Amino acid sequence: MNSIRSRLLVALLAAMSLALLAGAYATYRVAREEANARFDYQLRELAVSLRDGDFVGVPDTGADERHEDTDIVVQVFTPDGRRVYSSAPDSGLGPPPHMGYGRLFVGDDAWRSYATTHRGRVIEVAQDLDERDEAAAHAALRVTSPFLVLLPVMGLLVWGVVGRGLVPLAAFAASVSRRDAGDLRPLSADGVPREVLPLVHSLNGLLGRLGSALESQRAFVADAAHELRTPLAAVTLQAQLAGRARDEAERREALRDLEAGLHRATRVVEQLLTLARSDPGEAGRAFAPVDLAGLVRTVAARHLPIAEAKGVDLGIAAEAPGVTVHGDAAALDTLIANLVENAIRYTPAGGRVDLATGADAQGPWLSVADDGPGIPEQERSRVFERFYRRRDAGGAGTGLGLAIVRAVADRHGAAVTLADTPGGGLTVRVRWPAAAGPEAVNP
Repeated sequence: MNSIRSRLLVALLAAMSLALLAGAYATYRVAREEANARFDYQLRELAVSLRDGDFVGVPDTGADERHEDTDIVVQVFTPDGRRVYSSAPDSGLGPPPHMGYGRLFVGDDAWRSYATTHRGRVIEVAQDLDERDEAAAHAALRVTSPFLVLLPVMGLLVWGVVGRGLVPLAAFAASVSRRDAGDLRPLSADGVPREVLPLVHSLNGLLGRLGSALESQRAFVADAAHELRTPLAAVTLQAQLAGRARDEAERREALRDLEAGLHRATRVVEQLLTLARSDPGEAGRAFAPVDLAGLVRTVAARHLPIAEAKGVDLGIAAEAPGVTVHGDAAALDTLIANLVENAIRYTPAGGRVDLATGADAQGPWLSVADDGPGIPEQERSRVFERFYRRRDAGGAGTGLGLAIVRAVADRHGAAVTLADTPGGGLTVRVRWPAAAGPEAVNP
């Protein structure tokens, strides 16, 4: 489990251990310098004190003493380098390189020496440097060992302190877990640590968006239930009439009405499903570049038989090949199809519906213009509501076409505007922002 408490404990103990090691090394270096200074002083004092001795005719130490473990060696040499005395003949040390302090090497061992002269003799006092390093290491260990012992205790203290620091976060999590699914009130930030406030604000924003989405879904379900009740009741009545028909002609008439009722109910269901799929919160397809002019041509060709059957002239008045928008091709197809279907439905026989695409400094656009009755300006804000239909609207519409258009446009960041067609009728224009994508240009 990725625990904040465990990560903090490991991080803090690692930091303290590194600091402890750094302090131990610094202590070792300081102790070594102090030991060198002190031992150098002792070497000098010992060499000076031996100047009063007379080593003439004094033999080397005996065989029993040669194997004694000693860290200080005293030797006396003649000016020509001949040794006349050594406290440790087996040490392998030779004459000093120069007077004063110096360094001698015997194999891998290093020695610190001090040499002085007296009565024609060279007195050399040498000490093994390993002894000095060992003394410095012991001094550093004595200083840092209490902290090594306290390290586990510090770990326990850190664990407890971090745990207490996380209590407000645990309380906040418990308050969230106690909520039921329908409680979408904003979370309280009282007593929440400053570091957790961004999480609280993000959760409150998410709860707000979720509440809006649920409210929209509740309204959608209520409206759908209301709108489906009428066509389903009509279908039931028509089925009953078909069953009570007295002759074949009356039965055929009732079955035609039943078929028309089923078609209307099917149309309502299809529109409802399309609207649900067009909701920005339900969209799951990835966006890709879409050829706007090509899509308009495809939709126009698909609706041309419907327009011809009604006697409406459906065509493309203007197009700009190469204009593309970033979006969901299937959803944009639905948007254009609803605009074309509405225009054909409300355009009288002998009228015309013109489609156009283009791009300018404000961005790509498409328009669908008809010469039907149009929409009064005071009602244009309401025609995008679900299931809203004007009182004098003809045809068998569901009141969902423009609601679907608005939902798809909002999902794509586009704006839908209604305007009068010159000469009478309605023009619907969908415009994408200029920043919709680098492809949204008119070559």
